[in-house]
Amino acid sequence: MVRHSPHKGTMQFWPRKRAKRPYARVRYWPQPKDKKGLLGFAGYKVGMTHLIVEDNRPTSKTKGAQISFPATIVECPPLRIHAVRAYTYDFQGRTAHKDYLIENEKQPKDLVRKLRPAKKRQDFGNNLAELEKNLGAVEDIVVLVTTQPSLTGIGKKKPEICEMGLGGTLQEKIAFIRENAPKEVQVDDVFSEGEQTDIHAITKGKGFQGPVKRHGVNIRSHKAEKTKRGPASLGPWHPAKVRYTVPHAGQTGYHQRIEYNKLIIKIGKNPGDISQKGGFLHYGVVKNPYLIVKGSVMGTQKRLIRFTFPRRAKKLPKQPPAIVLISQSSKQGN
Repeated sequence: MVRHSPHKGTMQFWPRKRAKRPYARVRYWPQPKDKKGLLGFAGYKVGMTHLIVEDNRPTSKTKGAQISFPATIVECPPLRIHAVRAYTYDFQGRTAHKDYLIENEKQPKDLVRKLRPAKKRQDFGNNLAELEKNLGAVEDIVVLVTTQPSLTGIGKKKPEICEMGLGGTLQEKIAFIRENAPKEVQVDDVFSEGEQTDIHAITKGKGFQGPVKRHGVNIRSHKAEKTKRGPASLGPWHPAKVRYTVPHAGQTGYHQRIEYNKLIIKIGKNPGDISQKGGFLHYGVVKNPYLIVKGSVMGTQKRLIRFTFPRRAKKLPKQPPAIVLISQSSKQGN
């Protein structure tokens, strides 16, 4: 009998090192057909609960029956558009050409914690006119948005600033910026119930761990030489070196990851519909619009979660399943 022992530790995620910052970087923005405006959103992970819904999948064995499944709640305070970034393409690839700031009459206090205020106030109308004048040399336009954690109860004031893609042609992007720059963008302006989304986030950090927990190698026999919780072989004699593919101890968790095709069950504006007795563990009370996503979401409570449109969506019903019950019981002690 030939025993099969696959390679321990996938090479898809390499190097396994800590992320540079506690929120993800998105490099590709899928654009649905005829979609204009923001191509993503961001919110803070609240925690998990469970739902009872009516199954509406046409080929499911439980079609029409009430089923239960876990769900994750993400609080989504409105985003503010802070600046416009123009990109050009040259022999080195995609290069940020220039940032055009959007200066409101009153600078938000929390934004001063993140950025130094400009010495000279810039007129956004002139900046936008300059951008339209140089539109021939521009290949893409994105916006820099700022979150508003001060509206939540997580005890954080300093906002995150991140890029957000825009849909449509260059002229349609400028028209969207001109219309929405002084306003706040809500989550229901971007996504709707029943849609699928790709989730970008930083996973839970677990520190420096050994190869058993990090790569899943088998614990060796009590008669094994030298060690039990380590790889049995470090490789051949020649070449006389240890390859990087050998499972060793190192950083585990706090990596940037993406999860595809998460279903948005509900977009709500009344936090009372989901609030739990005593508040959510390690988070508190929800005060802003929120998303309920089917299944789990990587990362800890209070961590920023970024949403984009799906790269390769599954064939699912366009309408979300009807919610019968959202559990509001406290998860303390479970």
